[in-house]
Amino acid sequence: MKYVALLSGGKDSCFNLLHCERNGHELIAAASMSPHHGLDEIDSYLYQTVGQDAIQFVAEALDVPLYRGIIKGTAVDQRSEYGSREPGKFNGVEGDETEDLFDLLNTVKNHHPDVAGVSVGAILSSYQRVRVEHVCQRLSLTPLCYLWQRDQDELLSEMIDHGLEAIIIKVAGIGLTQKHLGKTLAEMQPTLRRLNQQYGAHICGEGGEYETLTLDCPLFKRRIELQETETVIHSASDFAPVAYMRVKLARLVDKEPAPYEPITPPNILVEEFDDLHLRLSNGIKGVAVRTEGSEISRNVDLSKHDTVRPSSTQTGSWVSISNVQVDPDLFKDKSIEEETIACFQILHYCLQEHSISFPQITFMTVLISDMKVFPRINQVYKNYFGTNPPGRACVAVDLPSGINIKINCLAHSGNTSSREALHVQGLSYWAPANIGPYSQAVSVGDQIFISGQIGMQPSDLSMPTPSSFPLEAALSFQHASRITSLLKDMFGSTWAFATQLTLCWLASPSFVNVMRSIRSCSQITCAPFLMIGASALPKGALIETQIFAHTGRYISTDLGMDETHTCAPPKVSYGNYKSGSFSMYWQRSQFKEIEPFSLVLTGKGVSDEELAVKDILGESVLSGGIFMLNILHTQQGLESAKLFAQRIPDSKSVSFIPVRYISTEEDNWDFAVCLLKGS
Repeated sequence: MKYVALLSGGKDSCFNLLHCERNGHELIAAASMSPHHGLDEIDSYLYQTVGQDAIQFVAEALDVPLYRGIIKGTAVDQRSEYGSREPGKFNGVEGDETEDLFDLLNTVKNHHPDVAGVSVGAILSSYQRVRVEHVCQRLSLTPLCYLWQRDQDELLSEMIDHGLEAIIIKVAGIGLTQKHLGKTLAEMQPTLRRLNQQYGAHICGEGGEYETLTLDCPLFKRRIELQETETVIHSASDFAPVAYMRVKLARLVDKEPAPYEPITPPNILVEEFDDLHLRLSNGIKGVAVRTEGSEISRNVDLSKHDTVRPSSTQTGSWVSISNVQVDPDLFKDKSIEEETIACFQILHYCLQEHSISFPQITFMTVLISDMKVFPRINQVYKNYFGTNPPGRACVAVDLPSGINIKINCLAHSGNTSSREALHVQGLSYWAPANIGPYSQAVSVGDQIFISGQIGMQPSDLSMPTPSSFPLEAALSFQHASRITSLLKDMFGSTWAFATQLTLCWLASPSFVNVMRSIRSCSQITCAPFLMIGASALPKGALIETQIFAHTGRYISTDLGMDETHTCAPPKVSYGNYKSGSFSMYWQRSQFKEIEPFSLVLTGKGVSDEELAVKDILGESVLSGGIFMLNILHTQQGLESAKLFAQRIPDSKSVSFIPVRYISTEEDNWDFAVCLLKGS
């Protein structure tokens, strides 16, 4: 795509351009924000302002037009998110400096209507990422953020090795002084590594330790030569002075055209998940893989079942809403858009019954009849959410005739400030940008919901070619792991993070035995785990991994001392029950110190007696749940699941989902019940 470079003049904004080129994008313009005339630097939360006196030379070296904007606003909205969660409200915050960037990029777009992307050099700053992505979303631009979440030591070496010549023009971190101004990255690398080891300083300056100016890089047609500079001492200190270099005179000088070796992207899998990929590849040998259709019978008929009516239940602050779907007799001649709108109207009424609204929805499970209608559903879906939409899993299953979409959701009626979301929209090597109006993860209090992850390649959101289940599975678990790590870095320094439930939606029963071959891997949690057969997954994926987790935190007191946050792992237990031709198997994750638990119960056969659920599972599990799915493969499984559901308190909000097969690491089953209780 054609893109504009968001330039600060520093190493990151320039080096990201090499990755943009490597991924096939075309640079057509540059844009930069600067302080009012006469100011070298201002206290901006969003922009690097030092070095703006040389930014024109950087654009000329790149041989593209430069568009400049003035920073008029301030950091009005300093939250971890930007804008409103209210449906359809994507406007910014009046007076915020983010809106100055919107005006600048809007100007660029007016002059270059074919621009489609924005290069952003962000490495760690979620504050910057969130605001740039918000602006890009409003202007229908794609952020290109190939440095995002890269290892900083590795990244700095990569910059030096690929001929990026940048000098230090500001110091503001411990161990850095004015004597370091003007030194190149190559000269500073040993010092930066030492400061990282001694004080935890960021090697790439992501903590504001230093700023840079790029004098040359492989994309420059000419290099910048500084002729006259001046050192300005902003704050004197023996340990961490703040000083910067003012460029008073510079020029562009010719350089010999020379071929350069293209950037090599980082390996798509890190070592841990490359090992998982290898084990999956070994597990698939000899397995006859079928990805189109399924020999599994589909004989669950929900069309006349009374649970197709929307239902909801509230347990504490959690509200579970199930079976949001239309009456097929009333929608025979309606479009998928009209059916989706009707479902959201039903959902709105259900939310109102509990005095909550769309921004309080935490997680959505969207079941559709055919993946071909997924893009059309998304076009309607996005109108009901603003900034940081809920997490989501979307799969195709064999819904009753006349039903094209069915929604289950979980909402939280408590204070909205307890809700945090990770909503990354830029292309990178880290993990996939969301391909619809959903967040990669949402946490409320101590509950964590990871959206369904498919094995997309993050740099361009494509699926692996040729199709490869081992690679897709390894990628889906790596994506979930990276999302979890970033969520923890952003919001949960005290989290232990305990997976409560893993659901793996599979496109073929052939993959069940492959997954069983790596069940003991550390990447596949020992928490309750279930494999479910979908009729299709987004983008033709072969696996979609969905995770529910908990921070593991609880408040404890020790010998009358003040309350403290403590973390503890859950205890995982397994059990079997058999009566005649009927058998059940359950997996349970239970904290000793706190109430939250998870349960996956699977069964098959016909029960000759009333299910003694209480005797099997114990009192602790029967205290109610905030999330419940009954996943069904056979008609007799439906009847057994109904019996079980009737014995769970507060279970009127139950969703019966027809799937093509149900498997655990032990066996195949007629039905499964997933029960999750939160804090």
